[in-house]
Amino acid sequence: MFIAMNQFRVAPDRCEDFERGWRERETYLKDVPGFEEFHLLKGPEEERARLYASHTVWRDEAAFRAWTESEAFQKAHAQGRSTAGTILGPPRFVGWQVVL
Repeated sequence: MFIAMNQFRVAPDRCEDFERGWRERETYLKDVPGFEEFHLLKGPEEERARLYASHTVWRDEAAFRAWTESEAFQKAHAQGRSTAGTILGPPRFVGWQVVL
């Protein structure tokens, strides 16, 4: 199993807009081979930003990599403008191999 996470720093006064942007976008994930689940996580506020993370679970890293090279990935990420102006800097990606 592989978990892909992007961490976002969001302007505290734009959290509602950020969350709405995620709720209203089409993810194109439901038919992607190897995709298992998605969560948008809301974390603490620190250094004048609210932390969020997108969390996707994949059958394995190969399935995730195939997604990043797919047309569905391109279509999903073209919607990034739905959260424009809410994010303080670029997201930080970390991929995780599940051990246990």
